[in-house]
Amino acid sequence: MDPKSQRVKLNDGHFIPVLGFGTYAPEEVPKSEALEATKFAIEVGFRHVDSAHLYQNEEQVGQAIRSKIADGTLWCNSLQPELVRPALEKSLQNLQLDYVDLYIIHSPVSLKPGNKFVPKDESGKLIFDSVDLCHTWEALEKCKDAGLTKSIGVSNFNHKQLEKILNKPGLKYKPVCNQVECHPYLNQSKLLEFCKSHDIVLVAYAALGAQLLSEWVNSNNPVLLEDPVLCAIAKKHKQTPALVALRYQVQRGVVVLAKSFNKKRIKENMQVFDFELTPEDMKAIDGLNRNTRYYDFQQGIGHPEYPFSEEY
Repeated sequence: MDPKSQRVKLNDGHFIPVLGFGTYAPEEVPKSEALEATKFAIEVGFRHVDSAHLYQNEEQVGQAIRSKIADGTLWCNSLQPELVRPALEKSLQNLQLDYVDLYIIHSPVSLKPGNKFVPKDESGKLIFDSVDLCHTWEALEKCKDAGLTKSIGVSNFNHKQLEKILNKPGLKYKPVCNQVECHPYLNQSKLLEFCKSHDIVLVAYAALGAQLLSEWVNSNNPVLLEDPVLCAIAKKHKQTPALVALRYQVQRGVVVLAKSFNKKRIKENMQVFDFELTPEDMKAIDGLNRNTRYYDFQQGIGHPEYPFSEEY
């Protein structure tokens, strides 16, 4: 099956490939690796590349995807309406592109504007900012009208925060997507149902659990890809547990981001279209849900827009 034809239609008429390539890497990974891995991902057929200002590798990713497909993310210290367009323009400059296909708000938790990506006080606590997300959204709508992005969406929003945007007086464009942590241990079934009912595509990050330890990851959680149920289903289909976890999302109508800088695994991830899980497999994987978050963003607790206090 040709992965390039595996696309989902967005509520604004544009299309998004079902399988995306994630470009986040920890600081110790050389930026040149982001360039090589992204180039290779495009060569083997990826047509949806997820980047973010926070990852600080936009220039390398941009080099690889010039003339291909890119999307970008508005970081939390630029949620004030007057900072939205300059932040997008800066990302476009880094990517050396005239526009992105999709631009999303990284998180509803706004941080103090400034040069620091992660502003902290003397005690190491995040310095929050207060922003009306409806105003941030209006600024994104203007970026779409200006042709700087084809589509606009959100990330890490709960259903109440989505409702706030959807019920906003004078709403011009609905979010086309909500990018959230989603995997068999956190299958987001209620949020997925809510998004589908409003014609919003759910995009899954951390679809394989957390493979990298960082200050943002809850390291006490079990390793998803070692789950016996996933491993048994993988063995039955002669596939890897990672491919089963990706395929699970594709069959639920979720757009899924696969992140790897390993060429063998990048190529392997494209095989997600080569097999199908049975209804029994899907039910068994559904049964693994335990509402476990790898990226619980505890540093954001206390912010009025902290999204994960809600059930979904």
